[in-house]
Amino acid sequence: MYPAFGRDPRNLRLGLATDGMNPYGNLSSKHSSWPVLLIIYNLPYWLCMKRKYMMLSVMISGPRQPGNDIDVYLSPLIEDLRLLWNEGIEVFDAYEKVNFNLRALLLWTINDFLAYGNLSGYSVKGHHACLICEENTNYHKLKYGMKTCYIGHRKFLKRNHPYRKLKKAFNGCQEDKTAPPPLTGDGVIIE
Repeated sequence: MYPAFGRDPRNLRLGLATDGMNPYGNLSSKHSSWPVLLIIYNLPYWLCMKRKYMMLSVMISGPRQPGNDIDVYLSPLIEDLRLLWNEGIEVFDAYEKVNFNLRALLLWTINDFLAYGNLSGYSVKGHHACLICEENTNYHKLKYGMKTCYIGHRKFLKRNHPYRKLKKAFNGCQEDKTAPPPLTGDGVIIE
């Protein structure tokens, strides 16, 4: 899709990983730290997940998690990534002994479901929390716990999968529904 970017193997392909943690390991402490790592996927797969090849780009630390305000902390990083994508920066290639225009592309983010909600602004709570099913999410509110449970995901299995017939292990019902059609590139709106 971007042949000019793909022609130069020196252009960076990046992944962004983040999650919150309690650095003190004390359950009574409300302090929260959110490391934001950039992972270089140009490297071979046995090297790209090694600690020395990951970049700690942002460390969000405070008395509570950043929540939906994480975009305030990430805005300088986003501006740098936009610059690297749109214009690039001139860097020196020590192997070939020439200057070249380095560009970067953010391929994906790696995080758990709650951090996904903070990063994307998508609601990961409530009756329509499934990012695939959205308004067609099957949910059930527990009678005594008052929690919302998401059911009906066996519909993504093949039609003849044995789990579709299991009643006792799941919600007491056999799964007959079919999965929604996957979105195409044209079906996804990019702002």
